[in-house]
Amino acid sequence: MSYEELLKELVLKDERYVVMTSENRALIKNLPPVLKDRFIDTGITEQTMIGTAAGLALRGRIPVVHALAAFLTMRAFEFIRTDVGIANLPVKLSSYVPGFLSDGNGPTHQAIEDVSIMRGIPGMQVFCPADEEDMLHALPVIWNSPHPSYVRVTTRKGEYKHDPHFEIGKAEVVAKGSDITLLVYGMLFEETMKAKTLLEKEGLSVGLINMRSLKPVDEKAILEAARNSQLLVTIEDHFQIGGLYTILAEVFLKHRIAGNVFPISLQDKWFKPALLSEVLNHEGFTGEKMAARILLELSKKTLHKA
Repeated sequence: MSYEELLKELVLKDERYVVMTSENRALIKNLPPVLKDRFIDTGITEQTMIGTAAGLALRGRIPVVHALAAFLTMRAFEFIRTDVGIANLPVKLSSYVPGFLSDGNGPTHQAIEDVSIMRGIPGMQVFCPADEEDMLHALPVIWNSPHPSYVRVTTRKGEYKHDPHFEIGKAEVVAKGSDITLLVYGMLFEETMKAKTLLEKEGLSVGLINMRSLKPVDEKAILEAARNSQLLVTIEDHFQIGGLYTILAEVFLKHRIAGNVFPISLQDKWFKPALLSEVLNHEGFTGEKMAARILLELSKKTLHKA
């Protein structure tokens, strides 16, 4: 099943749902003739789309809206915050080509601060599935939530078989490790799995957590990893400020614990546009390059083997 098929099935089953887009039909190009008046394209007007979605939600509808991630989160931010967030309306935001998935696009089209922006809105839920399968497990639950939600949409195929029992606020603990735990969200999950394998070949005990729900976040999983691993590594195609690294800092401060965390992120710069494989290589986010960065970091520290 695809994103489009799942959405069509839901909308045809429940008349409350409305599909909207700001002239971004890549994910939903076959739905207009099927959904008819429950498919609304506002044109290249993200702000108008969100304002309209809020109005529909106030009348009992559940709009699932689509736009390029950069424009959805930045151009329409005030409308999301004010029209949707303050009223806590169940508008579902599907963001297309977030993070590195915008590959060949320059800084104006790069959504690498979107997690920070969206999780700053009270009541907004934020989700970043690892791949298409992970996303399809999550969407029925997300779309059924009474709260507004932001989803980093991905259609990338993955080899890992994810836990189908998605729960809002729960991470997917893939493996536990006593030396290192890798915490990742979104499309970098696949490269992180490769890094895990390479690190294990070095004799390290490596855990991996798919942080598919960033708000609410699974504090229990984070705290358990901090207690049981000597080093945590956050991996994200996002600015270091406001993303997963910041989330861990907030959790540690809230619970008054110290955490040994090494961030792999974009820190304070946009990425160089290119084909996705070239972006990952140039920015140091391939499994091989991330493993090498982690091993270099470990060389500066001493892990106390049991």
